[in-house]
Amino acid sequence: MHEFADAAAQVMARCETLGTLTQDPSCLDRRYLTEQHKMANQLTSGWMIEAGMTTWQDAAGNIWGRYLSTVPNAPRLILGSHLDTVPNGGKYDGMLGVVAAISLVALFNGERKHFPYHIDIVGFCDEEGTRFGTTLLGSRALTGKWQDSWRRLKDNQGVSLEQAMADFGLSFDDINSATISATDVLAYLELHIEQGPVLEQENLPVGVVSAIAGAKRFNITVKGMAGHAGTVPMSMRHDALCASAEMLLAVESISQQRAGVVATVGKIENAPNGVNVISGRTLFSLDIRSEDDNLRDAVLAEILQKFDDIATLRNVTLEIEQTHSAPAVHCDGALQNALIAGVEASGIPTKVLASGAGHDAMAMADICPVAMLFTRCKGGISHHPAESITTDDVAASLSVLHHTISTLHHD
Repeated sequence: MHEFADAAAQVMARCETLGTLTQDPSCLDRRYLTEQHKMANQLTSGWMIEAGMTTWQDAAGNIWGRYLSTVPNAPRLILGSHLDTVPNGGKYDGMLGVVAAISLVALFNGERKHFPYHIDIVGFCDEEGTRFGTTLLGSRALTGKWQDSWRRLKDNQGVSLEQAMADFGLSFDDINSATISATDVLAYLELHIEQGPVLEQENLPVGVVSAIAGAKRFNITVKGMAGHAGTVPMSMRHDALCASAEMLLAVESISQQRAGVVATVGKIENAPNGVNVISGRTLFSLDIRSEDDNLRDAVLAEILQKFDDIATLRNVTLEIEQTHSAPAVHCDGALQNALIAGVEASGIPTKVLASGAGHDAMAMADICPVAMLFTRCKGGISHHPAESITTDDVAASLSVLHHTISTLHHD
């Protein structure tokens, strides 16, 4: 990997620099259509120009660079990830995939290597959805999936998306000009930190992604009967919190028995929530994910059936509201194989794994074949200032992508 060492060091330094652009001096927090978004785009654009690219910003606020093909009317290979962060985020989630792609193109430019396709790099402006409560705004603009109703979305200061775009120098009504034609796109490749502990556990610098898990989310409300903690006998209680506790453990035990599914209860509210009052109502969340939608739905059905059984036995009522549904997105087989060949050519054992987290690649899959490469991250920690990667692992990632892209044009 030594030939990629300098480029990897450059990637690390640039991630540090991007990490200083924050609206909150106490932590990293860079949101869509802010002054810091503008600064990140300007910085990234400068690096793209240095790497031999022409640059532009699209109607959504995504920043683009193009490394021109020598072939007229060439298709485009898109590399990228996102430049926005969650509040109190880390320096590598998203940024790594943009910055590494730029350093890779700089290497190609130094080698005077050109391809029968344009290499386009995109720094997506909004993947996390922190400011307006939506996700993948940047990539959905490319795929023509923006909804007119989004113009009225408001941030926590009461500023609408339409107004924020105008303040940034964009127009909500021009958003369609950001849409790209599927016929022009060869593929989309995204490098991202793993955000999980698998590669670290297996002592591998990189892994090839097989699929991005499909998720369903629910709010579950359990209604019992509140009562005095001292006067209602145990046998006569309709305790919503005890029923919920049994349901939470059922989620854990059922999903533990089924490989390939993860299910989580992350949020719970209890009422009246008094120290001397039997719980009358609880609300909890359920998030269930798998790269296999059918498997996920089968396990979900099993969990919901168990909820029903518990509610009946404990004499409480159940309300189930679905709040989110996204199908799994499978990475393109040929692109996966190209990445695997790149991993092997770099002298690294191959690990193929699914992504439990969502990525811009999910949106891009609507218009073109997609693939992803994961870089190992310390402790699997993400969306947190403790996010950490090594220069050596970045060099390995650059090596894999260099081999992959160099061989793609032989197809």
